[in-house]
Amino acid sequence: MAESMRDTEALIQEVLEVYPEKAKKDRAKHLAANNHDLESSKKCVTSNRRSLPGVMTIRGCAYAGSRGVVWGPIKDMIHISHGPVGCGTYTRAGRRNYYVGTTGVNVFTTMNFTSDFQEKDIVFGGDNKLEKMVDEIDQLFPLNKGVSIQSECPIGLIGDDIEAVAKKKSKDIGKAIVPVRCEGFRGVSQSLGHHIANDAIRDWVFEKDDKKRNFESTPYDVAIIGDYNIGGDAWASRILLEEMGLRCVAQWSGDGTISEIELTPNVKLNLIHCYRSMNYISRHMEEKYGIPWVEYNFFGPTKIEESLREIASHFDDKIKEGAERVIAKYRGQTEAVIEKYRSRLEGKRVMLYVGGLRPRHVIGAYEDLGMEVVGTGYEFAHNDDYDRTVKEMGNATLIYDDVTGYEFEEFVKHMKPDLIGSGIKEKYIFQKMGIPFRQMHSWDYSGPYHGYDGFAIFARDMDMTLNNPCWSSMTPPWQKEEDKSQAMAAE
Repeated sequence: MAESMRDTEALIQEVLEVYPEKAKKDRAKHLAANNHDLESSKKCVTSNRRSLPGVMTIRGCAYAGSRGVVWGPIKDMIHISHGPVGCGTYTRAGRRNYYVGTTGVNVFTTMNFTSDFQEKDIVFGGDNKLEKMVDEIDQLFPLNKGVSIQSECPIGLIGDDIEAVAKKKSKDIGKAIVPVRCEGFRGVSQSLGHHIANDAIRDWVFEKDDKKRNFESTPYDVAIIGDYNIGGDAWASRILLEEMGLRCVAQWSGDGTISEIELTPNVKLNLIHCYRSMNYISRHMEEKYGIPWVEYNFFGPTKIEESLREIASHFDDKIKEGAERVIAKYRGQTEAVIEKYRSRLEGKRVMLYVGGLRPRHVIGAYEDLGMEVVGTGYEFAHNDDYDRTVKEMGNATLIYDDVTGYEFEEFVKHMKPDLIGSGIKEKYIFQKMGIPFRQMHSWDYSGPYHGYDGFAIFARDMDMTLNNPCWSSMTPPWQKEEDKSQAMAAE
């Protein structure tokens, strides 16, 4: 282990050599060899800091965290991108948040509503334009259940009073209008946008809708929090929860509705999948309404079993027996999947670099298939994310926070993974290098990956990607260098 630790640390130092001294010192804090002996990840890696100017960061902004992640998938509300048109175009329909309904009639997830700021709006302000827009929306789409106002950078700079507009127009149309101060320049990444979105739900939905919370409850009511139904993930998870005897009252926010959010303070347990984006509101509900929360992981059979039992431990024997029944029901299915694919994937090395939960949550699914995760990191994690990650990774495994484009490429060249799982911005770089790649933000147009059914799709996709014959006709850069060296030596 000591030798591996030294090797990883030496690799980090080698990659950092290209930077000027000040940049080298800054980036060194964000790169580390995993160490189980440390009581806190703070002693290992620094996170949630501003990106180094002048390097390529993969991060998004606060607006993307609010509009693109938390609020956007709420299907029966209309989400106004208040500002120039570009940001709204970028954040809608990119994450494959599946939903049930008729687009443009009673659901609006993949539609783009923007106030389309022009120069005159920057000079004279956009409050009047926003009021008119809300009126037009209510006339054109009468089945909408409310509106959120997602503010872009210019709104904070010129001082538009979106809160005053929200209060006025909410009275006029009799629906919830939620102002969200998620200007892109706030914070260091999209992470603050998640927090701001959670606070808007707390202040503009929960605090104003106590009267709407009267419904017939059961002892087994739960809410799925932080699942955005990418490729149908939340549906795959919900099947298992309902089969074990629980009732899913609310689903946040993939395929979710404003009424489900309003009803959530009645549930008996909040089940949080993406800890980074939704722990804030879960903690608030625990403090104000006394609702406990538990983080769960439905990637791969090992973690699914652990999570089902952990969830069941908060309920009576009926649910505990239901959890065991579900585990037993799907065991044959998962064994067949592993038997089919493990021999083709055994021993393959994977490097990950994704967003909120996947850099640690998917590790177990890869390990179920006999694969090894040799490097992982987050775009916008906090130290409590890394605290959780350290336990999932092997000692001396490479960890990188807010990794730059240069660093990621160099780590890949040195470590020579068999597969990379990251985002769309990295995909084509590594594919051109001849390395199998899966887009792990939105499942590369596949999915779901959650649940037992999702694990079968996950295994198929990893095999299909890694063992595609096209890679045999492409030569990675390091292989070219080795071939060149061998040819020169032969001469």
